[in-house]
Amino acid sequence: MKKILSLALCLGVITGAAFAQSKQAAAPKELACAVMPSHKVKIADATKTKMFADYKGRRYFFCCAGCPGAFKASPAKYAKAPSIAIPTKR
Repeated sequence: MKKILSLALCLGVITGAAFAQSKQAAAPKELACAVMPSHKVKIADATKTKMFADYKGRRYFFCCAGCPGAFKASPAKYAKAPSIAIPTKR
């Protein structure tokens, strides 16, 4: 009985770890610009250059300097664009 419980516990830990890794790996590296969806934006580059805006718990990325102003003027209009959750500081 103890062997079965130990095996079940090990499988649960392994499965949980695999799920956590797959969830981390699923984070996108690029998204469409919130204002001009035909343009792709690399999240890392946009973050470094501060080409993003946060709105209602989500972070939206932009392809060029003109897009943040358009977004900020009417964020609800662009809120359906692909976005990520606002990263938490560690």
